[in-house]
Amino acid sequence: MKCRFFTISLFVAFFINFLCGINTVIAQKPIDRMGAANFTLFDDAWQFSRYGMQADGTKKDEPTGLESVSYNDAGWQKVDLPHDWAISGPFRIELEGSTGKLPWKGIGWYRKHFTVPATDAGKKVFIDFDGAMAYAKIWLNGHYIGTWPYGYTSFRMDLTPYLLPGKENVLAVRLDTESWDSRWYPGAGIYRHVWLVKTDYVHVAHWGTYITTPEVSDQKAKVDIAVTVANESQKQQQASVRTVVYELDSFNRYKTMVVASSPTNITLSAGNQKDIASQLIVPNPKRWSLEKPQRYVAITTVSVAGKTVDTYTTPFGIRTLEFTARNGFLLNGKRVEVQGTCNHHDLGALGAAFNLSALIRQLVMLKDMGCNALRTSHNPPAPELLELADKMGFLVWDEAFDAWKKGKRKNDYNKLFDEWHEKDLTALVRRDRNHPSVFIWSIGNEVMEQQNVELTKHLVDIVHNTDPTRPVSNGYNDPDGGRRSGAAVALDIMGVNYFFNQQPVWDADPRYANKPTIGSETSSCVSSRGEYYFGNDYQNWQISSYDQAKPGWGCSPDQQFRTNAKFPHLLGEFVWTGFDYLGEPTPYNSDETNLLNFRTDSSKKAELEAELEKIRKSRPPSRSSYFGIIDLAGFPKDRFYSYQSHWRPSLPVAHIFPHWNWEERIDSIVPVNVYTSGDEAELFLNGKSLGRKKKTEGNDFRLMWDDVKYVPGELKVICYKGGKQWATDIVKTTGAAAKLALQPDRKQIKNDGSDLAFITLKVQDAEGLMVPRSHPMVTFDIEGPGEIVATDNGDATSFVSFQSHERPVYNGMALVIVKAKKGQTGTIKVTARGEGLTMASTSINTKN
Repeated sequence: MKCRFFTISLFVAFFINFLCGINTVIAQKPIDRMGAANFTLFDDAWQFSRYGMQADGTKKDEPTGLESVSYNDAGWQKVDLPHDWAISGPFRIELEGSTGKLPWKGIGWYRKHFTVPATDAGKKVFIDFDGAMAYAKIWLNGHYIGTWPYGYTSFRMDLTPYLLPGKENVLAVRLDTESWDSRWYPGAGIYRHVWLVKTDYVHVAHWGTYITTPEVSDQKAKVDIAVTVANESQKQQQASVRTVVYELDSFNRYKTMVVASSPTNITLSAGNQKDIASQLIVPNPKRWSLEKPQRYVAITTVSVAGKTVDTYTTPFGIRTLEFTARNGFLLNGKRVEVQGTCNHHDLGALGAAFNLSALIRQLVMLKDMGCNALRTSHNPPAPELLELADKMGFLVWDEAFDAWKKGKRKNDYNKLFDEWHEKDLTALVRRDRNHPSVFIWSIGNEVMEQQNVELTKHLVDIVHNTDPTRPVSNGYNDPDGGRRSGAAVALDIMGVNYFFNQQPVWDADPRYANKPTIGSETSSCVSSRGEYYFGNDYQNWQISSYDQAKPGWGCSPDQQFRTNAKFPHLLGEFVWTGFDYLGEPTPYNSDETNLLNFRTDSSKKAELEAELEKIRKSRPPSRSSYFGIIDLAGFPKDRFYSYQSHWRPSLPVAHIFPHWNWEERIDSIVPVNVYTSGDEAELFLNGKSLGRKKKTEGNDFRLMWDDVKYVPGELKVICYKGGKQWATDIVKTTGAAAKLALQPDRKQIKNDGSDLAFITLKVQDAEGLMVPRSHPMVTFDIEGPGEIVATDNGDATSFVSFQSHERPVYNGMALVIVKAKKGQTGTIKVTARGEGLTMASTSINTKN
């Protein structure tokens, strides 16, 4: 067995520290958040209470008057945001597997007491929500401010009319997830950041800048800057607007000034706004690319009577995008194969509550695997995802909806569509359109109206009216119907989920001959980390990790690679999924929306209906997905090395599976597979060659020795590329479990109460080899100025609360997530203990 902890490459380990440095450096800088310079993170010291459906299945009546200033909330739970009220569980077997068997439905109330200085009487004061799940209603000092029902949309509310500067104010927020249905775990609560923003009455409007680069060459780039300036005063105002462009370094600091506009003088009538356009020339532009994600920042100032009244910050990148039906996708004129993953927004054991450390950890792992693109499945993401994608060099497929007018669930977006779709779609595009990472907009995923010509065009037009510079797509699981009806004509790019058989037909159709196609969702391979079965891929609510199991609509990674090779003009793919996520535990999932994948195939639909009925009766314990290339705890499955081998062909990769602890199968066949970026390999068992095998290009994406008879000892593979030795891997039969070992991803974290350390636990034998089939119960203890935030093990069937400090190991591994107590410094010591095993400890330092 491999005798090392899972570690990413030295480059990526450095990258983690580098990104941590970014967070430290920019903590005091306005560039920490796009937009107005005068903002405050508004996450601390909220009060929370839950009504309606409770975590234990009972109901609690919702009183009236909870928004009132006089209401006594002293007994409410004290929380800091982001907050997901449902992640603490408990898991309940009778709840839907599709949403993680967690009690997320309820009525949540949040209240915050705060004071702003008396000098703010002459300012506009707004509150910005990055996301609140769901049906948010907001009151200030007992006055109703407004609502925004879609839980994934970022939105702003104006507090000014009812704000009491110099006095205590009470903000109240009501959220209702009982009225919301989801096909996966959506979380519950104010689960993203909240910001207090102050401006002058004359200011740049919300998301009021729009930067495009219509012409780019090595010598110069034309940069068009559109600024919307609002006058919310009651009199006409004369204002001057100017924008200065700087280079932006990797730490989000301004560097050299590049170019500046001349001041534009404007007259603003009371209560109105005006758009100002300017074009600047950036000489010798440094282009944003996946390898060098270089960025610029536009600083827009608004002056009235010679005094600066607003400063607005807009990071952006200079790059060109070209999408072709025959030559694929070109970034800055260079062909780029889209090597993407789809991901839901939850962060595993942390639930839906956003955390920057957790997202950085995920993106670094995906980058190490060779992933270069992210699909925000199936909703607007946290804004930080786009900021990190800009910095790290990812492309982003930015998606709006999972449903339109016709719902997949009774109370999904179909209830909001008529009134809210234009507001939500416009909000997404306006918020995200300055990010260089965003390269495709998506108006939906597998919606029921895929053949609706008029509705498709309507949504595409909304996007094009807000940003005509990027293509619009839609994830089709009925691509034949969408094309046949002509609905797909309105799209700039055809997004296909799984069904590529008809691609040659549509390439020959004159309507689509020049329309690029991308795999908007591919593979859907399912597996459980460290599980290997012989003869049946599905046992004990787990799935074999030989990476051949898939639902009826899916395929193995190998088959998708063959499809991509067969149709080289495809733009690339987004694999379902990069990480396991809460909910949708296919195939142990009774969610009837699985039937939508076979809406045009009655025989398959009938077969699946019968299977689903059996599952409903069996009440499966599965509560999270098996789709991930990486499991819920953030541990790579074998598939990680398949994608790494294919997506990073210049990186020496060799990975043997399964493990080699099969005492019950002595002299029985145990098939051995190898993922490698080489082109051939020789396998040895206890020093004896089992033969050398060679890949056929475009067909073989693993090497297999299917007739290996198990005997204990050592498996070794030597991989070759171009006839030269390229990479090796060894797995060994281990001894009995003897000790525990802990390895943190970092040795130092900030004491801001949100920076996290992820500590991997492994069960080892006396020689230090991980014991792959060990499942002891382990207890985690902590000393010093720190707290255990959550634990996990990657087991999709575990009903142990993520908040528990005691957890069974799953196939040799577990995870403990730790943070520092806010404002405290010192050394945190984490200890793991298990019966009959030598305990392990590790230390993490905290810093300001």
